[in-house]
Amino acid sequence: MMIKNALVMMAGFWSAMLWTVTACAFSVGLVTDVGVIDDKSFNQSVWEGVQAAGLNLKAKTKYIETRDAKDYSSNISLFAKNGYDVIVTVGFGLGEATRNAAAKYPEIKFIGVDQFQVSAMKNIAGLIFHEDQAGFQAGTLAALVTKSNIIASVFATDMIPPIVAFKNGFEKGARYINKDIRIISSYHPGGLDVAFTDPEWGASTARQAILQGADVIFGAGGLTGNGALVETASHKGRYCIGVDADQWLTVHSARPCLVSCALKKITPAVSGLVVMAFENRFPAGNYYGEVGLSSFHEFDKDIPEDIRKKLSVIEKELKEGRIRITE
Repeated sequence: MMIKNALVMMAGFWSAMLWTVTACAFSVGLVTDVGVIDDKSFNQSVWEGVQAAGLNLKAKTKYIETRDAKDYSSNISLFAKNGYDVIVTVGFGLGEATRNAAAKYPEIKFIGVDQFQVSAMKNIAGLIFHEDQAGFQAGTLAALVTKSNIIASVFATDMIPPIVAFKNGFEKGARYINKDIRIISSYHPGGLDVAFTDPEWGASTARQAILQGADVIFGAGGLTGNGALVETASHKGRYCIGVDADQWLTVHSARPCLVSCALKKITPAVSGLVVMAFENRFPAGNYYGEVGLSSFHEFDKDIPEDIRKKLSVIEKELKEGRIRITE
């Protein structure tokens, strides 16, 4: 009986120890904006960054997909109330809910992706990017490879500043190369609840631009932008340019036209910020991630050396501030 009681006590001890270790494990939660985690673009890139950090730190990671904007606060609270160490919120739309949660839970670190911080809070890092520079490089590439001198862009919404920055940069980049180029630009007409999740509209808008002679299409805006890329791929001899991630790796059906992507290097930036939170060197306020163009992949042979050199010079001058997009 004494041996049995001892074994029960030991089992209880190790069970308590296991619970303590599990409870004390570093944990990272992610809340998407309205959309799916595997959107082959923005949400997926952020989640991959969280997963990379989780693997590195042996941390617990979990996500919640937001179905309705009214659920922003409650979704964040699910992680906060369960003691998560870091909460990542994805997209401009979650900015207010993130700041409110950060004020309520000062012991938790928040990473707000695409959320510019007007005033710094010590437990929020606003991960932002120079989308205008990424768009500018996409626009210069489009102007350099077009044969019809007509290019087009399909965007999710003008209610999100980063999307507006992509459009502004794309148009100025194209006109930097050729001031007479024709640009057909379109925003989704719906609200935030549908603007990023409408590949059918993206496809039909790209199709209309192609019928007007566009031979390069830039698609930016989650599943909506992906629809534009996939539609363009069905038209022989056209190029398309993706956004946020290297979509050659995620949107395989766009490969027949996908010459490059306007990258926001989201995955390494998110991963780095999570690690900084773990190491107690978390940056407050705004934190800029890197941007650029992705590889040309199978179109590598189609991009001559003079275009490569021009793109390289433009990227360098943008970083150094010698090319100013916004005066």
